[in-house]
Amino acid sequence: MLKETKDKSFFLAFCIEQYKQAKGMSGTDVAEMFFATGLAAYLTDNFEVLHTQSHQWIIEEIDEYLERRNEL
Repeated sequence: MLKETKDKSFFLAFCIEQYKQAKGMSGTDVAEMFFATGLAAYLTDNFEVLHTQSHQWIIEEIDEYLERRNEL
């Protein structure tokens, strides 16, 4: 696996875990939501910028993305 692909996969797993804990959801539910809403693609497409941010900032970014899509 290419390093960049591996890094993005780890980052996406990190985001799922952080969001799961922050919102009291199951990992399965969060992962399904991320993929169904396009959020997984958004996070990996913007990996270079997002992975440098704090976990709290990422949670807020996820909430903003979902609000823009009327998913929250």
